Amino acid sequence: MATVLSRISQSSIVQSGKQAASDTAFITKKLIRSTGKAAWIAGTSFLVLFLPLIVEMDREQQLNDLDSQQATLLGTPSAPALN
Repeated sequence: MATVLSRISQSSIVQSGKQAASDTAFITKKLIRSTGKAAWIAGTSFLVLFLPLIVEMDREQQLNDLDSQQATLLGTPSAPALN
């Protein structure tokens, strides 16, 4: 029984299957690593480039709303908001 199993495990088909599985695992590991790096770059770029812009746009919108409310309370016509 042991000789049959050892002969099967040493066959070229089993060896090529093991090699294919090893190659697939290696490629998958590299793909996951590079995807993680790309996600890190995209995330930090968003934080550095776009988050300050979004915060500034929100602040400007709040100031426009405040000006509109004050104009309404004082009875002066407010200028139309340019969006």
